[in-house]
Amino acid sequence: MLKRFIFIAVFMMSAGYAGAVNVNELNPEFFTRFNDDCLVYYINQAIENNHNAKQATYQVEQYRQQAKYSLGKELPSFSVSADYLGINTPKVDYFKLSKSAFVLPFQVNYEADFLLKNRDKTRSYKKAFEASRFEEKAVYISLLCDVATVYTNILEYDALISNQEKIAENNKQILDYNNKKFARGVISTNELNKFKQKYEDSENNLFQYRKEREILAMQLAVLSGISAQNAGTLNTGEFINFEYNGQIPQTVSSDVIFARPDVQSAEKQLEKAKIDVRVARKEFLPSFNITGIWAFNTIAPGSFFSWNSSLALLLAGATQDIFTGGRKIANLKFQKAKYEELFEYYRQTDLEAVKEVNTALCINKYDKDIEISTKSKLNYEAVNFNNNTKKFSRGVISSPNLLQEQNNYLASENEYIKAKTQRLVNYFTLYKAVGGKL
Repeated sequence: MLKRFIFIAVFMMSAGYAGAVNVNELNPEFFTRFNDDCLVYYINQAIENNHNAKQATYQVEQYRQQAKYSLGKELPSFSVSADYLGINTPKVDYFKLSKSAFVLPFQVNYEADFLLKNRDKTRSYKKAFEASRFEEKAVYISLLCDVATVYTNILEYDALISNQEKIAENNKQILDYNNKKFARGVISTNELNKFKQKYEDSENNLFQYRKEREILAMQLAVLSGISAQNAGTLNTGEFINFEYNGQIPQTVSSDVIFARPDVQSAEKQLEKAKIDVRVARKEFLPSFNITGIWAFNTIAPGSFFSWNSSLALLLAGATQDIFTGGRKIANLKFQKAKYEELFEYYRQTDLEAVKEVNTALCINKYDKDIEISTKSKLNYEAVNFNNNTKKFSRGVISSPNLLQEQNNYLASENEYIKAKTQRLVNYFTLYKAVGGKL
């Protein structure tokens, strides 16, 4: 028994929780491979300041304290009370008791855990605590994935806006040329309206890009724990320099998949449910209680803290419920059903984990092929634009034709920007799918 008390004391001293997730477990080094200091800054800000993540941390602390509370119930409780006692007793010979007295009882209560029922209850709370830590880790991993995704999309829209401004300006010049043609009667109203619609479409696209960019900036601010009012002042890098300097794996080990925080959390919840079934069975067995009382009083003659004026009592016994209205049977069946539910949840979580990882690997594989194809198309447009620039310098084509060729090149470049963005964003999806172990 003494060894057990020593173990419990050591556990209570070593069960401290740092109050936040272990940052190294999130693999923040992954985000430094994009060579963008701004991204690294927002990742660190999110870890330190995101309020949803902090909620998850405080939930972990609640589970930790529940485990410590349950552990405290395994130890003896010690209490003292101060009482006034007024009594009237018959006089017997020369022996008499005081009619008013002061009583100071010290009481010790302990439920002897011979069947380890209380120990199992503490183990159950500890499993819940461990599951909450994995859930906290999952929250942080999802947060970092969201931050990186939003930041990458902001860089994408910066590049798209820059190109779209050129397209809109080119369409404005083309419209001006055709207004002059219309004034001279060279083109009809219908032809002129087509150029007007094209210009207005390019302007609308520009407005749409700017709107999306502002919304993303506010999302990034909130994810990083910054006021959305400061979204317009957030610094960003350049899309052209934003690239992953590392090797994306073609396959992932099954050990990595089953080390995902959601899988580990489901495993801990299943272990907790198994312990809860064992506790429910032990509820049918008797409980063993030990009560000790040592009370000092002023009823009997003698000094207050002397042996003659004290009353000592030791009570030890077993208690067995005879009838509880079926509550214990219902509780056992409930815990068994809960275990079966979590067992199915664990199996489904495993299947989902494998699916998500394989899906992410498949997407990254084809995203690379799509980007290569889009890059080839952009190179063709670059050659065409260069050739048309030479034609324009020789007077073979007009200025509106050259502007239209430049628009074609910029449109192809926008397609490439979107393809590259999709590939990079799906790197973050893979990071989340493998639980940060990328």
